[in-house]
Amino acid sequence: QVQLVESGGGSVQAGGSLRLSCVVSKNTYNNDRMGWFRQAPGKEREGVASLYTGGGTTYYSTSVMGRFTISLVNADSTLYLQMNGLKPEDTATYYCAAGWNGGSWFNSHSYITWGQGTQVTVSS
Repeated sequence: QVQLVESGGGSVQAGGSLRLSCVVSKNTYNNDRMGWFRQAPGKEREGVASLYTGGGTTYYSTSVMGRFTISLVNADSTLYLQMNGLKPEDTATYYCAAGWNGGSWFNSHSYITWGQGTQVTVSS
């Protein structure tokens, strides 16, 4: 069974940067869509960014486009989310997702495998 382990969260001031990492336990994500989601207290889990491991279109939510970059390093079996220009509204627990079932990339129900999450806090 594939496992996802996130790291890289922390506390930063507005305008700062963080890079989140998601290590995939086994190299079984070929031809799969993977994504980053986030969930703030009292809010639904929302899609932040997604890519297809076999190459192709990368997607971003409008709220992070131009500030966040998703990437995959196959040699490290690691999915990254580079976050620049962080804002207080980016504060949330961030989750890595895999096992896409073909649904909308931004819908959490489209993925079956999740990491434990990593907390990102941005202060003003």
